[in-house]
Amino acid sequence: MEITAICPPPAGRRLIVGTTVAITALVLITIVSEYVEGQTGWTQLIIDVLVGGLGCALTPTLLRRPLPTALIIVALACVSPAATPPATLAVLVVAQRRPLGDAVGVAVLGIIAHAVQGLLRPPGGLSFGWWLILDTVVHAALVAIGAWMQARTSLIASLVLRAKQAEEEQGRRIAEARAAERARIAREMHDVLAHRLSLVATYAGALEYRPDATPEKRAEAARVVRSGIQEALDELREVVTVLRDDSDDHDSRSPQPTAADLPRLIEESRSAGTEVAVHGSLVALSGLPPLSDRTAYRLIQEGLTNARRHAPGQPVTLTVSATRDDNAVIEIRNPAVESPGVLPSSGAGIIGMTERVRLAGGSLDHGLRNGEFYLRAALPRRP
Repeated sequence: MEITAICPPPAGRRLIVGTTVAITALVLITIVSEYVEGQTGWTQLIIDVLVGGLGCALTPTLLRRPLPTALIIVALACVSPAATPPATLAVLVVAQRRPLGDAVGVAVLGIIAHAVQGLLRPPGGLSFGWWLILDTVVHAALVAIGAWMQARTSLIASLVLRAKQAEEEQGRRIAEARAAERARIAREMHDVLAHRLSLVATYAGALEYRPDATPEKRAEAARVVRSGIQEALDELREVVTVLRDDSDDHDSRSPQPTAADLPRLIEESRSAGTEVAVHGSLVALSGLPPLSDRTAYRLIQEGLTNARRHAPGQPVTLTVSATRDDNAVIEIRNPAVESPGVLPSSGAGIIGMTERVRLAGGSLDHGLRNGEFYLRAALPRRP
């Protein structure tokens, strides 16, 4: 597996040009120094120029195809010191971009090639033994430096990848938070408006379908419609205030209804014409944790609203009890009618209630049983 450098195409082109120019300059210096010192004749000079030119020409390819190009350049080092600069670069590039085994193999071949070069054209000022030792040390250093550069490149690549993944994860969390906030706003709007507007729709329907009602009845219905709309607006304003407030004490300034407000809620349903029978005592809901307390109110509110919407005029049975495992159990039942009521339904009320009860640590069940629709929830009495 080849390790590629992390750089955009313009930077890569500049690297290739710069490296080629530097290697060409070193090759020229080597050829000139060998000729000036009188160590080469015309034949060797021609060989050096040809070998050095070929090594410089292969340098750009070395950066794209390190292993095969390195083998060719290292082989050229057998016949001319002009190939030493590109051969040295070849070992370094292979160590940087290829596995360690390939780098060690190329380095060994480089040592052998320079040993052959030392035998054919003995270096001045050094014995062959010291020449071979120095060449071995240089190649070992090139492999070590290239391996370090490869490890550094891999580390940078992994850090870039982790940063990108963290950014994507952050974007996903933000999207999920926004979706959860939209769902919370939708639940609050539904809980606040559905109950009030169902009462308004009930009395408005009475005004429409009972034109023979007495003026007193029509005035009473109009009063309920007006007060219901006003209360819906007031509660909607409270919810919007809570949703806009990010501080921790917004509940104290805009209190949400709790189980203590259930008698008023039940009385409102009765005044709208729904017969509500309470079994057990609402006292069983006292002392609930704040979240369970608010959930109990919203659950009963949703149950009464659904009964009024889907089974208008039918009696509703509300049962409140406590279990041995210290849960408060709320069950709302009403007869299931074949023809649904005329009030619209979003279908999201039960879904929202299920989520509310789950967040409170409880459980919710609903469905049809013995010709009745039931809604049953168990809420923990301890946080």
